[in-house]
This record gives sequence, structure tokens and C-alpha cells, in this order.
Amino acid sequence: MQSPQNRREFLKTTAAAAGAIGLGLPGPLACAPGDTGPSPMTILVLGGTGFIGPHMVRYAMSRGHTVTLFNRGRTNPHLFPELEKLVGDRDGDLAALEGRRFDAVIDNSGFVPRHVRDSAEMLADSERYMFVSSISAYKDLAPDGITEEYEVGRLEDPTVEEVTGRTYGPLKALCEEAVQGVFGDRANIVRPGYIVGPGDPTDRWTYWPVRVSMGGDMLVPGTPDDPVQFIDARDLGSWMVGMLENEVGGVYNAIGPVEPLTMGSMLETCREVSGGEAVFHWVDASFIEEQNVFFPIWNPTTGDFGGAHRVDISQAIATGYTSRPVADTVRDTLEWWIGLGEEDRPGGALRAGPRKPGAMGGQAVTTDSMLELEAALLAEWAARA
Repeated sequence: MQSPQNRREFLKTTAAAAGAIGLGLPGPLACAPGDTGPSPMTILVLGGTGFIGPHMVRYAMSRGHTVTLFNRGRTNPHLFPELEKLVGDRDGDLAALEGRRFDAVIDNSGFVPRHVRDSAEMLADSERYMFVSSISAYKDLAPDGITEEYEVGRLEDPTVEEVTGRTYGPLKALCEEAVQGVFGDRANIVRPGYIVGPGDPTDRWTYWPVRVSMGGDMLVPGTPDDPVQFIDARDLGSWMVGMLENEVGGVYNAIGPVEPLTMGSMLETCREVSGGEAVFHWVDASFIEEQNVFFPIWNPTTGDFGGAHRVDISQAIATGYTSRPVADTVRDTLEWWIGLGEEDRPGGALRAGPRKPGAMGGQAVTTDSMLELEAALLAEWAARA
């Protein structure tokens, strides 16, 4: 296992290489020599202070746009003191938006169709409305190569507003329809998969580079050739702003990287970047299913989620979507995670990792308990072998 001292040394050595992680601006969409940049826009962000919001806000500001935030003022209220902040609530308190018009609206906080419809109607005079949905909006993720035309999920009762694992996707699909019903071809629908990178509060992808950095015998489900898809929040934000600048509408799967990635190559990159001496033990998916254990991000390559990491992103690429090297996402995420204080991460525990169903649902799971489960599974696997 990597010692705390070694992790502190890792933080020092990666700080210079990673650069200013707070801004995290990608290169591909930066202005070319002689390019005066885009025409300044007024952009309203519904939310903007959680995980993905700050990345797109900073990028939009770097491009010369005027950004306004609308939220309840509860999450990270210290961020962006220089911006106009409108305080309200998606559920019935939109008074601060009355009479306002923007060149573009980015809605990354909509989960209930009624809330999204109300905000879209309130802002109907704005030029464009971009809604962040999810690939969970599809009826399932079983087939390979799901395109934007694939059927979305439906609720038996479309008036349901409780967001659960079962209703989340179909509710997102209804939110999309609410935006399209108001804005028509001026609507942008973005369907991300797993969003990762510095600031991710879920630790779902963060688990992998952090666990690799710890070293030792490490259980990995499936095979090295299993596909894996995710999108760096900074790449998502810059691409979304770029589409607004170019007045691109439509529906787009938003996931990556651009070049196909496997679990094996991802973990090798984690090992190279972190310097961890992890030894990977690949365990059959059937054994993982038998043991009733869940791993973050990873899915079996068959069944209802067999195509979850083979989603088609050709339409996004055609609009200019690019992805930074996986090594950069690993390095920046590790730097961010290691630099968190006790107030941000009590006991230094990961919020995600291998766990039994009884440990799901947001309950606290210590890093030690996950390592103990991993060791027990490896012992059982070795005994069978």
C-alpha cells in the first residue's frame, strides 16, 4: 500500500505537471492564433455551483461570456462572487427570472419535468436552452452502439415526481420533451454517461485511480478488454459552451473518450500516473454476479447494461467534441482527491467502491471495509482456482 507520506510526495510532484486544476481549461477549443474568439453571449446557468457547473462556468468566463447563476444559494455559495447571482427555487420560486432574457440557458439541475417546463416557459424569450439529461433516459442500455434515435424510457404514471433509481431515466426523458416543447429547434439535449474528474462528489470513477495508487493485490471484475466510457466534466463543459457559441441544436450522447478505452488500458494508465504498485487480479463477471457485489462504473458486457460502455458518440464528435488524455484526468483527479481536507472527506474514506447491496444507497462505507471485502473475494477466487 502507498503510505500517506508517499501520497503527499505524489501530490507535490503532480501539482506542477497538472497546472491550475481549478480552471482546468482544455486546449482543443482554445482560440487559434489570430482568432478573436466568439461573440460575447449572456448565459444563464440553472445551478452552476455543484460538480459540473463550475467547470462550464469558468470556461464560459474564459471565453468572454457574461454568466448569471440561478440557484438556492446553498451549495458552495462562496463560488463566483464576481457574478450576478439570482436566488430562487426550481419548485415554485422563479420570480428572480421574470422578465429576463439570455442568449443561452444551461440547465444542469433539472430532474422533474414540471420544474423544467416552468423554467423553460419563464425563459422562452431566450435564444437557446441547453438541458443536461442522461443516457439513463434510454429504455435500456443493452445493445451496442446506442444512438440518439434509440427509444427512451417511459413511466406508467407520467405525473410521478419522486426521483428514484427506477424513475430517474424516464423523468429525464420527460424533461427533454418539456424543453423541446417550448424551444423546438432552439433546444439542445445533452445525454452524458458517467461524468468524472476533479470535484466529483460520488467517487464512482475516482475509486479506480485512488485504489490503484494504494498498490497491493487488487481485484478487478471482468476482463482487460471490457470497454469503459466516461466524460471529464471539463471536456463536457467546454464542448457544451462551444455548441452554444456555434448555435448547434439537437440531441447528443455525451460520453467518451473519443478513442475507445478498455478497463485494462485505463487501469494501466492509473498505475503509470500514480506510481502505485497494484497487482491486477481479473475475476470473471459470473463470479462477481454470484457473490452479489457491485463495482462502480464497471458493468458486465451482457444483460440490460451490456451496452452501457459502447454508446455511439459520433454525432458529438461531429460537432467538435474532443477529450483530453485519460492520464490528465487521472492525474488531476488524484491531485484533487489527495488534497481534500478532513472537513471535505471525514477519515479520508472513499464514497464508492466494491460493496454488497446492503451497503448501497449512500450509506457510509469506509475504505477499510471495502479493502476487507476485496481481500475476502480474492481469497475465495484463489481457493476456487
